[in-house]
Amino acid sequence: MNLLLDTHVWIWTQESPEEFGPLVLARLADPANVLYVATVSTLEIARLLEGGGLVLRGSLQTWIRRSTDLLRCRTVELSHAIAMTSYALPGTFHKDPADRILVATAKRLALTLVTADERILAYSHVRSLNARK
Repeated sequence: MNLLLDTHVWIWTQESPEEFGPLVLARLADPANVLYVATVSTLEIARLLEGGGLVLRGSLQTWIRRSTDLLRCRTVELSHAIAMTSYALPGTFHKDPADRILVATAKRLALTLVTADERILAYSHVRSLNARK
């Protein structure tokens, strides 16, 4: 299974693994699954750090390198196609641009989005997995 980690899920893998449910922990640890993080998540993490809403051990650059190495994650860059899709999502979706980009990334690349965000979990136009289960 190809799994795209929502920003908070990526943070939890390093800072709060107790937040995960047993199903997701097993999926994250399964070497048969490929894990992805999106560059928009780096932007969100940088914003949280700058605003004081998050504290990480070490620099952001070190944290990203260490966490992607430990998770064996692949990085998904923001492409023009993903950017366009983020504002052409079917149905009704909320306005948060980072969430729109994550959903568009999952849709364009046929990834399952791992999240605890109830709004994303309720959105039927993207495959998602509840991080708390």
